[in-house]
Amino acid sequence: MAHQPDTVELSDEVRETFLLHNRNFQRYAIDNSTYFVPVDEDETIRLRIQHVVLTKMFDNRFIFPPIPTPRRVLDCGFGTGEWALQVAWEFPRCEVRGIDITPHHHNPDEGLENLYLDVDDLNMSFQFPSNHFDLINSRLVAGGINSGRWTGYIRDIFRCLRPDGWVQMVEIDYNAQSDNGALTDSSALRQWSQTYLTAMEQSKNPRAPRRLGGWLRNAGFTDIDERMIPLPMCGWPQNQREREIGAANQENVRMLLSSVALYPFTQHLDLSITEFHVLVAKARAEAATPALKPYFPLYVCVGRKPRR
Repeated sequence: MAHQPDTVELSDEVRETFLLHNRNFQRYAIDNSTYFVPVDEDETIRLRIQHVVLTKMFDNRFIFPPIPTPRRVLDCGFGTGEWALQVAWEFPRCEVRGIDITPHHHNPDEGLENLYLDVDDLNMSFQFPSNHFDLINSRLVAGGINSGRWTGYIRDIFRCLRPDGWVQMVEIDYNAQSDNGALTDSSALRQWSQTYLTAMEQSKNPRAPRRLGGWLRNAGFTDIDERMIPLPMCGWPQNQREREIGAANQENVRMLLSSVALYPFTQHLDLSITEFHVLVAKARAEAATPALKPYFPLYVCVGRKPRR
């Protein structure tokens, strides 16, 4: 299966990193205000834990729409490459492509002949052919998509899907909630969420997860199914399956409360590193408290490109 260069690949500068508060960041992503999360080994570990959590949440289903034998699949924001690798393994006759701004989390030794992972910026227009993919997967990219890019990003997805092709989107809304109303505006988790919203809205749209369905409709998608699923931060649910998901997610949440916030909080809002650590420590304590029943809203949205 020939590898066609359908992306405008970025130069070797994407591998350059720098150290800030003992975390490694990608120079290109920071300089271009593209992605503010570390690209070090700790973050790779967190992303792998998060992949396990979402795999449990979706009952080991990696493709949601009814596509029995996909031929071409695109993964936007492949991260560690685990989702793309799993799909390529399940469908050996399917060409699976992935693009991500950083190559730092993927182990190139974890590869298959039908899997191609490229470094590219989702804020740039897609260079893939029109009517090409059976499925485009877009998962947890809201932290990297510029606020003015979303409608163009959805249009690119629509154009590159074949008629009757599907898009599936998964995003976490980092607006902490409580299933029993125990979180208040004075709670550390709520303060963390509000600070995150303020820090990110300078260049991103932290409310994007709630708008996916509307954007798909405006782009021309049909058969849209949009759901909000509470993603528990610890093992508080009574239901055994959901309790296991929450227990698996506890370490992911503990790590992400620092990793996704370190750069925006200290560089965009000028929080001192001491103030940052104090807020994160308090938020972590609340996130791990079952009595508070804390969760992040997880938005899942699928849509079909109609036949013309």
